[in-house]
Amino acid sequence: MSARLPVGVVGVGALGIHHARHLASIAEVELVGVYDAAPARATQVANQVGTTAYRDLDRLLSKVKAVTIAVPTPAHAEVGLLALERGIAVLMEKPLAATVAEADRLIAAAERRGVPLHVGHIERFNPAIRAASPYLDHPRYIESNRLAPFQPRGTDVAVILDLMIHDLDLILHLTGGAEAVEVRASGVAVLSPHLDMANARVEFANGAVANVTASRMARERVRKLRIFQPTGYLTLDLAAGHGEFIRLKRDWRPGQGTRLEEIAERIALVAPEADALELELRSFVSTVLGEPATVVTGREGRAALALALQVAEAVAQSPVSLPAS
Repeated sequence: MSARLPVGVVGVGALGIHHARHLASIAEVELVGVYDAAPARATQVANQVGTTAYRDLDRLLSKVKAVTIAVPTPAHAEVGLLALERGIAVLMEKPLAATVAEADRLIAAAERRGVPLHVGHIERFNPAIRAASPYLDHPRYIESNRLAPFQPRGTDVAVILDLMIHDLDLILHLTGGAEAVEVRASGVAVLSPHLDMANARVEFANGAVANVTASRMARERVRKLRIFQPTGYLTLDLAAGHGEFIRLKRDWRPGQGTRLEEIAERIALVAPEADALELELRSFVSTVLGEPATVVTGREGRAALALALQVAEAVAQSPVSLPAS
């Protein structure tokens, strides 16, 4: 058996701990260690997953060939460049960076050193998305709702970069990376210094339209995606991991039937049970090892970031948006 891939985790807070937990269980991986700006937290997580806590980031980077990075967004570029410039493959949690300029620096470093740079847009691995994939056919209108109860984690950035960017990435993926030609948006900051709720309407160069809502002020967690296309209608519950595709029956003729059941067929969209984060991490590892895998590239992460920042700018220019009090 070939040697295992030496991997480290940088940032082991509420999300990074799950990176460490999954990586510790992947046979092809040697989880060399973890690093966190809070040494006590690093030690706690290291003890839980059976690895080493490093107090010095450079020392950890000297021992690995790949890292996953789950530090606060403002530090993404600084930490990512430390790894990439050493020739270390990086899986960066979303968003790729705080600005497009920082994203470009990360992409340039990865391309210069010839190492993978992936972005943790985990919804690409959602079972509902995986199950819907065979039925997707040039979506024309997409509606997404991502609502969550308020929690302090993530409020270092606006809800657009915290939550909405997941759906913006999916929408770009579903529309084939089409260019956004018009963005209208509004939003409001309520309990944090940044936007806590936002809605955007995005028109793309290929004619597709998306209506996107994200809020971290909801009573209940909702993650739903509706996709309308010439061949039918897909409704996906991303929280539950399943969905439904409704399309005209192949033998239907105009004038036949009076109820939906007589006109259309319903196809359940279900994919094999799997942890989306584990799939994402396994795909990252496979790519570093030179094997084909489903990934979200640095350039795709940049596109999602750029669109999210377009939405933020549209909110800032909207006369119906309200600033923080």
